[in-house]
Amino acid sequence: MDLWFTEYYTKNARFSIKIDKPVISLESEFQRIDVFDSCAFGRVLVLDGYLMLTEKDEFIYHEMMTHIPMAVNPEISDVLVIGAGDGGVIRELAKYDSVKRIDMVEIDEMVVDVCRKYLPQTACRLDDPRVNIYFEDGLKFVRRKNNEYDLVIVDSTDPFGPGEDLFTKEFYGNCYKALKEAGIMVNQHESPYYPNDAKAMQKAHKQIKSVFPVALIYQAHIPTYPSGHWLFGFASKGLDPIADLDGRWDSLGLKTRYYNTELHKGCFALPTYVKELMENA
Repeated sequence: MDLWFTEYYTKNARFSIKIDKPVISLESEFQRIDVFDSCAFGRVLVLDGYLMLTEKDEFIYHEMMTHIPMAVNPEISDVLVIGAGDGGVIRELAKYDSVKRIDMVEIDEMVVDVCRKYLPQTACRLDDPRVNIYFEDGLKFVRRKNNEYDLVIVDSTDPFGPGEDLFTKEFYGNCYKALKEAGIMVNQHESPYYPNDAKAMQKAHKQIKSVFPVALIYQAHIPTYPSGHWLFGFASKGLDPIADLDGRWDSLGLKTRYYNTELHKGCFALPTYVKELMENA
């Protein structure tokens, strides 16, 4: 008998992956956590029925969240990561010798435990000595911070359930306050394609734009995310992601599979329908 995982994007659209074998299924205080091996995408992490990552394409998401801001400001040393229980963003940040502190705030400790054990490809740098892990609510954590970080990365789940509070104007305002003078915030920004995802994207963009003087959107192609067309937000207190792209990044010699500085310049060039969604937010 064939086993399939199916994620429903709308009542008329869904995405299915053939399962090779289930690995583990748990219920935490916050959500259901499933890990399975797939025939086409390697090991897969699913939270509350929503696909979070696959071994085959997770590098795209994590590289685009991390290297875009790091290439704009190579002086970044203090980083706050909210969410990111799978460890992929931490793995990418740990490639930089210039980064001295990474505070990671994840509400669900069980996600981290599961990823350490079953997804070592992404969780391989969670024990880096620069990483401090706090198991608490990201919204409450960032409220207590002021002028402390060069970069805030909001690697949240979708805007409902445990991740819902990480899409509010209050949260973005607290992130602004937590950043230093040249601070940058990057967040996962949903897909612009399906109507409900597009509304969430518009709402987040409107709220971020009301807080940060620079608020732009960039994109990547992630095959296993809804529609494959995924957006990220770049917000800052003044730095422009293209004009301030620092030429030193290429000299670092970092190994990436998706990100490069030519792509960096191009990923901010958006399709017309996405521009219109942003303008009508």
